[in-house]
Amino acid sequence: MAEATHEAFDPLATGSRRRQIRAKATVYGLLLFFALLYLSPLFIIVMNTFRPLEEIVREGFISVPGLLSSQYWLEAWSGFCLGGTCEGVSPYFTNTLLMTVPATILSTAFGVVNGYALSKWRFKYDTWVFGLITLGVFLPAQMTLLPWAFVLGKLGLANTIGGLVLVHTVQGVSFTTLFCRNYFVAVPDDLIKAARIDGAGFWRIFRRIILPLSPPILIVCVIWQFTGIWNEFLYGTVLTSGTNQPITSAIVAFSGSGTGQRHYNVEAAAVIFAALPPLFIYLIGGKYFVRGLTSGAVK
Repeated sequence: MAEATHEAFDPLATGSRRRQIRAKATVYGLLLFFALLYLSPLFIIVMNTFRPLEEIVREGFISVPGLLSSQYWLEAWSGFCLGGTCEGVSPYFTNTLLMTVPATILSTAFGVVNGYALSKWRFKYDTWVFGLITLGVFLPAQMTLLPWAFVLGKLGLANTIGGLVLVHTVQGVSFTTLFCRNYFVAVPDDLIKAARIDGAGFWRIFRRIILPLSPPILIVCVIWQFTGIWNEFLYGTVLTSGTNQPITSAIVAFSGSGTGQRHYNVEAAAVIFAALPPLFIYLIGGKYFVRGLTSGAVK
């Protein structure tokens, strides 16, 4: 009897050879078309970062570029006048970096501990605690603006990067707790019971058992938090001003600065600067994102 093989099923590899080729050509042709259609705005923006302003004004955004120059990237980074200074977007980029990295680390750390405690150390009203923590997932950000402004004012963190770190850490704990708790539920309870019988406590079990099993969900939390915090606009615009704002707010200020001619090439370069870190994080860890989310879905 022939041994059964466990090869992945390919729905395009059925029927005659000619039919298979035609089906694959159609599918891949459509995928290529929609990929090019989706990436065309990004391609247009990148090309306009190298074009002189006179050429953009004369021929429009969509045209074959003539003279190309990288000076508009340098101007957007450190030379364009914005908000009373002529330092480009570099200070705002630094602000966003100083806000995003600590908030991502803190919210992920709190989420991992919360998820572990709420999934493996059951206590009275634990489901209520979990529900109250994850309530922030469904709470619109606009509803929290006035409370956060009041709290930051009382703490002396109004219009500071530290204040934004606090806001994004607390706001992000809801998501990271939800992700981690659902992931740790799939960890066998017998492992925790055996460790407790051997005398291990809360933190020892966390270090020796939970953390070694956590890289997939940690990657999910880091990608989710980093991209969400970096691209966030509302809190940065409302709770900070001037040179303390993140880069997303500075991009909007680019388009509204001055009453003279719009510098489309410099603005396009500034947009690319703002988009590079989340794009880099996605390209590096994107393939692990869905894998981490589904790691505990099926036992």
